[in-house]
Amino acid sequence: MSFTVIVPARLASTRLPNKPLADLAGLPMIVRVAQRAALSQAARVVVATDAPEVLAACQAHKVEAVLTRADHVSGSDRLAEACELLGLDGQDVVVNVQGDEPLIAPAMIDACAAKLRASPQCVMSTVAHALDDTPAGRAEFANPNVVKLVTDKNGLALYFSRALIPFWRDGQGSAKPGSALRHVGLYAYHAGFLRRFPSLAVSPLEQIESLEQLRVLWHGERIAVHISEERPGPGVDTPEDLERVRALLGG
Repeated sequence: MSFTVIVPARLASTRLPNKPLADLAGLPMIVRVAQRAALSQAARVVVATDAPEVLAACQAHKVEAVLTRADHVSGSDRLAEACELLGLDGQDVVVNVQGDEPLIAPAMIDACAAKLRASPQCVMSTVAHALDDTPAGRAEFANPNVVKLVTDKNGLALYFSRALIPFWRDGQGSAKPGSALRHVGLYAYHAGFLRRFPSLAVSPLEQIESLEQLRVLWHGERIAVHISEERPGPGVDTPEDLERVRALLGG
């Protein structure tokens, strides 16, 4: 199975300025992410950035990178331009690994790509895992920063939401075990669809929830879901997250 990993990285971040260049045990975070992704079966790992500083950091550590426009409104738009710059064929599989996931499991990247290959009716695939029936799991279910996902009987995405879905009428707002999955922000696409994505009208649901994958469902396309037995490593959104990952990496 051949696929390309593209890691979108923009320098602007409100919660953690210059996040891609944050030091993680002696390496910029974006380099850590690319090196981690290279442990998957990907034929190629490329960083797509709008910042010359990020491009220079990648080049200094022999990580392939391309410079994209700075006016993209989403990571998917940046990936679409990267597909053009890299000359990818329409049926080529591209896996979007977020630039703030330095501990992403390589096997999860492989599984996401394989899920798309095995789902010809879908333009995308993504990853999710079960929510635990524990106080911590129920807290995740209620947290609007945790995106929930429900699927149909064939394992295709029905809806993504920050809200409690499905709402358990008889459960007083708690999570019904096994009713929803926690979404992992890892995606595989066909390059042809990525090129088409920026031309799709923005969905009202996407605007309300701030979840761009809802644009795909709103336009009638299908998303396959790989259900992982493991959770991803912690991502980096805040200074506190950065310190947590630094501790896990030992520096």
